[in-house]
Amino acid sequence: MERRDVSVSGLTEPEAREFHSIFVMSFLIFTVIAVVAHFLVWQWRPWLPGPDGYTRAMLDGVTTITSMLT
Repeated sequence: MERRDVSVSGLTEPEAREFHSIFVMSFLIFTVIAVVAHFLVWQWRPWLPGPDGYTRAMLDGVTTITSMLT
């Protein structure tokens, strides 16, 4: 029977390195997508309203949309 040098996880050193590289790349891609999504949502509706509150921001949006439609 062949004896493989495995760790507690059951992976060999090359397998562990491959898994780690895939995991890190996936995490970085997810983080970039999340940052872009948060930026786009912030542009759409800021989380901290201005002095007039959300009402003013919503009215500006409605005014912009109606001017584009007419």
